[in-house]
Amino acid sequence: MKIEVSPDITLNMTDQAMDWQELTNLTRGQPFVVERVRLAGSGVAIEGEFELPQLAQLNVEDQVFVTAFMRCHGSIKEMERIFGVSYPTIKSRLKRITQMLDFVETDPAPSPTDVIDRLRRGEITAQQALSELEHRT
Repeated sequence: MKIEVSPDITLNMTDQAMDWQELTNLTRGQPFVVERVRLAGSGVAIEGEFELPQLAQLNVEDQVFVTAFMRCHGSIKEMERIFGVSYPTIKSRLKRITQMLDFVETDPAPSPTDVIDRLRRGEITAQQALSELEHRT
């Protein structure tokens, strides 16, 4: 892997995948853009400007925290034990991290047009259509 620090300075890295922590340390928390992606199995490379996924944009400590939270299935009690801190500290950190992430709606409410189309096709009753339209937020 080659990393261009400036137009006249390039760092050569080993071929093995660079650990995210090393990359975060190298960038010192500054935002960066990935410009080349290579598919390991086929060697196909794609060049462009790619934004990292939100979780990869978190600093290393927050990535470790989120990973620990997932591994203990969201148990705040277990997080207290692992990190040796209080419930309010865990909640505060979760809130801070949550504010840094955009929420992705995985099951958005259907649009009024979708509801009416389903009603016209006979997929739902008039009562179901009214209910869906009334419960939109």
